[in-house]
Amino acid sequence: MYKLVLFLFLLQSACTGSVEDGLDTDQKPNIVFLFADDLTYEAIHAFGNKVIETPNLDKLVKSGTTFSHAYNMGGWNGAVCTASRAMMISGRSIWKARDISSRWAAKDSIALNQTWGKLMESAGYDTYMSGKWHVQAPAVHVFQNVKNIRPGMPGDHSHKIPGIWNKVRDAYQKNEDLSLIRPAGYFRPIDENDKSWLSYDTLNGGFWKSGKHWSEVLKDDAIEFIEAASTKDKPFFMYLSFNAPHDPRQAPKSFLEKYVLEDIPLPENFMEQYPDKDGIGSAPALRDEALAPFPRTPYAVKTHLREYYAIISHLDEQIGKILNALEASGKEENTYIFFTGDHGLSVGHHGLLGKQNMYDHSMRVPLMMVGPNVEKGRIIDHDVYLQDIMATGLDVAGITKPDYIDFNSLKDTKQGGNLQNGVYGAYIDLQRMIRKEGYKLIVYPKLRKVKLFDMNADPLEMHDLSGQADYKEKRNSLLRDLMELQKEMGDSLDLTFLLT
Repeated sequence: MYKLVLFLFLLQSACTGSVEDGLDTDQKPNIVFLFADDLTYEAIHAFGNKVIETPNLDKLVKSGTTFSHAYNMGGWNGAVCTASRAMMISGRSIWKARDISSRWAAKDSIALNQTWGKLMESAGYDTYMSGKWHVQAPAVHVFQNVKNIRPGMPGDHSHKIPGIWNKVRDAYQKNEDLSLIRPAGYFRPIDENDKSWLSYDTLNGGFWKSGKHWSEVLKDDAIEFIEAASTKDKPFFMYLSFNAPHDPRQAPKSFLEKYVLEDIPLPENFMEQYPDKDGIGSAPALRDEALAPFPRTPYAVKTHLREYYAIISHLDEQIGKILNALEASGKEENTYIFFTGDHGLSVGHHGLLGKQNMYDHSMRVPLMMVGPNVEKGRIIDHDVYLQDIMATGLDVAGITKPDYIDFNSLKDTKQGGNLQNGVYGAYIDLQRMIRKEGYKLIVYPKLRKVKLFDMNADPLEMHDLSGQADYKEKRNSLLRDLMELQKEMGDSLDLTFLLT
């Protein structure tokens, strides 16, 4: 009898696939995670942007389920992407991710083994990473296979001028002409005759520093790995992190020529200058904000949007080639594909250029999920965090979510991110935000100011209701709710003095 049972067990193992460390790896789905940088939710054609061309991202929208209201929590310094990526890799909310980052830097083995890559590896996955990293955990300690690690952004000419941002700050405070001290690529274009920097000029380095555009290098890396993975039975987890469309927003000239400046509409919430910029960390000495001149001009904003759209279309082309390679490999049917950005970008909305603010254009990103049993062409509009992708990846891999993971799986799309308490946002100690039940409250503690928006009636956040008597209770209610979220997040910044 014992021999018969043993024979049947071995026969079943042979039929169902290889067993590694007690895990049936043949039946586990592959996971491809595509991560863009500085990609706002509205920069996708399928989401209603009639100007931009994104046929391959549009295909993902049609092929799977899209979460139309996915948010990043913010950042603990000007490099908001660092916080976003630390949250993605660790599964921890913003301030906990900041704390574990210092443990990563010290090569704390326990902290490193709690990362997304290591958790997937422990479940029998072959893990791979290429592209932008920008977290303190060494990539080689998180993924088994690592290639072409990139820094936070392609180098630009500002790095060649010692103390340039201190000089910019001093000149701004003295009301001096900032264009007189600008590094190449900044405070531009001054007018139609300003040709000081051309986004397609490969001599400017940046994305072309290695001789080939970084997005194309990452595409080549991905295809090489997919082709190798197609010969193996082991499931894989591929983390592909593009620097695009971060500035310097460079793309081949043919992509820039897709867009005619006159056909690009100015954002409806365009401002020449954001009135509170000096009190929220968005003055010209913040590098992101120094890309365009002060005050903003319609011509400058349209020029930056044109370059933004061009690099996104170039990124879209590379993603299409990666998806084609996945299909050709025969692995597509058993693969989950996730696409998102680490945060959004202003690009002229509200007189801002960067992502260091609490408006939707800077916190909200596209989030698409394609894979086995994922409903096609579905749009889900309840609020989620973009880092819910990490918890979702663990879920589809059959990994029980550890207690330290703060985010939620999106596999059960009816539940989504379970954000009944609202979406929390923070930027250093200069800004806080809660989005809940169709309203958003933005808090500027240093200015002792709040802003209140009805997001259903005013999605572009143009009409501040905080000073209207009819909304006093809503304002205070949301402020109290934000304080509760602060407790949940471990945020000690005092906001009680703002209650009225």
